[in-house]
Amino acid sequence: MHKAGFVNIVGNPNVGKSTLMNQLVGERISIATFKAQTTRHRIMGIVNTDDMQIVFSDTPGVLKPNYMMQEMMLAFSESALADADILLYVTDVVENPEKNLDFLSKVQKMKIPVLLLINKIDQTNQQQLGELVSKWHTLLPNAEILPISALNKFGVDMLLKRIKELLPDSPPYFDKDQLTDKPARFFVSEIIREKILLYYDKEIPYSVEVSVESFKESNDLISINAVIYVERESQKGIIIGHQGVALKKVGQEARRSLEKFFGKKIYLETFVKVDKDWRSSQKELNNFGYNPE
Repeated sequence: MHKAGFVNIVGNPNVGKSTLMNQLVGERISIATFKAQTTRHRIMGIVNTDDMQIVFSDTPGVLKPNYMMQEMMLAFSESALADADILLYVTDVVENPEKNLDFLSKVQKMKIPVLLLINKIDQTNQQQLGELVSKWHTLLPNAEILPISALNKFGVDMLLKRIKELLPDSPPYFDKDQLTDKPARFFVSEIIREKILLYYDKEIPYSVEVSVESFKESNDLISINAVIYVERESQKGIIIGHQGVALKKVGQEARRSLEKFFGKKIYLETFVKVDKDWRSSQKELNNFGYNPE
């Protein structure tokens, strides 16, 4: 009998959801950096064996929205509650369990299996962990609690084993050789955005969106033309840097990661444009893919 199902990963920002997703899928599907709000979309990673297909879905961190883009990010997280067969609720050892009670109350009402994962357990001791477990047990009495360290791969195999046990009987939802539901262009823009997150300070990364204007693939080369959108002229200056040094650095770092990701030589050209309304315009956000199905 074949098993298949949607395993959706939710939780507050910065608890390690994307790191966990990458460990479970075994490919670098979600960009994971130390800055909050790295993941802005729902990203699926698909694990296939002969008799099983697990469709993992990483979501943006749950937050109180301040502008339209964040409202749409929250909609991605809430849509993950609606179509899951198994829910992975990720927290960590430093987060206050009562941080987001609105979202937790939705999780409480779910009839599907909920696995509560307490991540980063390498940063605590046995006693504190025990206190956390009992606190979470009160908040989500129906959840199974598993302590893990996604970064160190501790508990990840055990989690995978449990997911396999809980998967419903079902034919596969996607082709067996498919790794993700996202097109190649999506990963190009995510990888460039990751480099911007790592390379620039303060608000700059959160005011940036990347659009891939052209993606041409031949046998041994991919030529990519990408536009980095910012909200203000001053941000454009910062992204480009003195004599273009900053943008060149981002381009080089992105090209290295893209070559690793696609296994081919990459020719990458990047441009910077100002679009002052992109974070608050429904039309612009739709163009950038912020439209939960």
